[in-house]
Amino acid sequence: MSTSASLGTFEDKIAYIEGKCGDNGDFSARRFQVFGRYPAALFGFSNMINPEMLNTNVLRPLMYRPLQLDDVDDLPPERLRDVLINDSLFFSQAKIEEAPDRWISGLVHGQSVVVIDGLEGAIVVETRHIEKRGIEQPLTEQVIRGPREGFIEMLGTNLSLIRYRLQTPEFRVHTMEIGRRTHSSVAICHIDGITNPELVNEVKRRLSKIDVDGVLDSGYLEQYIEDNHITPFPQVQYTERPDKVVANLLEGRVAILVDGSPLALIVPTVFSQFYQTVEDYTERFLLMSAIRMARLVALMFSLVFPSLYVSIISFNPELIPTEFAVAVAGGRAGVPFPAVVEVLIMEISMEVLREATIRLPQQVGGALSIVGVLVIGQAAVSAGFASPITVVIIALTTIGSFATPAYNAALALRLLRFPLVIMAGIFGLYGVMIGLILIANHMLSLKSFGIPYLSPLIPGNFQGLKDLLIRGPLWWMKKRPAFLQTIDRDRLGSNTPPEREARNVLDPQKIKNKQER
Repeated sequence: MSTSASLGTFEDKIAYIEGKCGDNGDFSARRFQVFGRYPAALFGFSNMINPEMLNTNVLRPLMYRPLQLDDVDDLPPERLRDVLINDSLFFSQAKIEEAPDRWISGLVHGQSVVVIDGLEGAIVVETRHIEKRGIEQPLTEQVIRGPREGFIEMLGTNLSLIRYRLQTPEFRVHTMEIGRRTHSSVAICHIDGITNPELVNEVKRRLSKIDVDGVLDSGYLEQYIEDNHITPFPQVQYTERPDKVVANLLEGRVAILVDGSPLALIVPTVFSQFYQTVEDYTERFLLMSAIRMARLVALMFSLVFPSLYVSIISFNPELIPTEFAVAVAGGRAGVPFPAVVEVLIMEISMEVLREATIRLPQQVGGALSIVGVLVIGQAAVSAGFASPITVVIIALTTIGSFATPAYNAALALRLLRFPLVIMAGIFGLYGVMIGLILIANHMLSLKSFGIPYLSPLIPGNFQGLKDLLIRGPLWWMKKRPAFLQTIDRDRLGSNTPPEREARNVLDPQKIKNKQER
């Protein structure tokens, strides 16, 4: 029985619902009479609904006739329908659904279904109430200067956090359900009048083509909608900070949120976003430009430093100053492995140690990291297993990878270190340069929703270069990123220059001269 016509009688409807959901320990069914004369039944999953709300705002109003209808003896079915929705139920989210599959969908989403004898269809009432964790500081993105609020698993709460910071009627939210089994709610967010409509349509098209059993996290969607699936570089940015989502929406991007996931996806994405942070724009530009440059140095440091060390030690030791070369040779005197094998062993050991630190309970993880770095490193040097300079190189490389704000981008650089080290051990500095050229060529071939991955560097854009290597003053960046092809290009008014002529209203000398007059 799948159509409303085949469920004509009251008992047929009850049998249909109980046949679909009745074989569950937390499924509840309650028979009663509407206004004391119309047989009815209430269904719901007890662990997903608010019982107090259900008793007070659903059962009680349905059992007792409204005062304005005391003089009416009989209500025809068409009149009963309007009375229940408009006069009895104390719910703004109560509607009559004709399709039986919508009843089942509402039940598994935490809604309650009321079936009444003589009433076509059934009443679906929004009574969902699921325990959730509080809004806390983001765990994956540390906040130095900015809001201490992060997304949680509830989609409605996450959308409210975005609307709180984006109080404009142009903010648009489109929802869809993905997953044959989970029926996960997915929200597509953008700003009407800024975001290119073709981008929004393309995001909807890619999401609508996903046909999978379940979507448990936003990371599932990321793997389906990215342009290139065989690359270590992420083409979709994720964040659990509402202010970061709002900042990207104002630039003309699209945000994707999934019910049950605290991480929002942001598309399209270019590589420069992975070494930028929200704090870059909340502090003054001179300081944050220096910090960003240090972050970029650490990023390159974590990628090429081990391979440079291997190539110089193995093929070009003449590039090292004499005094330093003697110290390095003395440290490596008792090491039985060539430099490339030694670095690979230490790198793999560090990756295993880092993964173990992440997976262990928080109370033990910190202690393990200290023990691993100090004790194991010192023991390896003392046993002649590794040279002191190698331990220093690996430690500096690991610290440099921690300076990359985005975990997925840092992971890509960590993986690319290994082929670079192998090529350095085989071809020396030539191998390092060939590896870097291949990486650069691969990044040039990547696109995110049609946008070149290295924008605004390639293709070059003067406005975008103001926020690439350094963070220019806010009043320099009057236009939104050109590669996003936004409808409204201007984000800074023409009459909003910085204060050039300071009015020293409290200058002591001026006040003294004024008083003497």
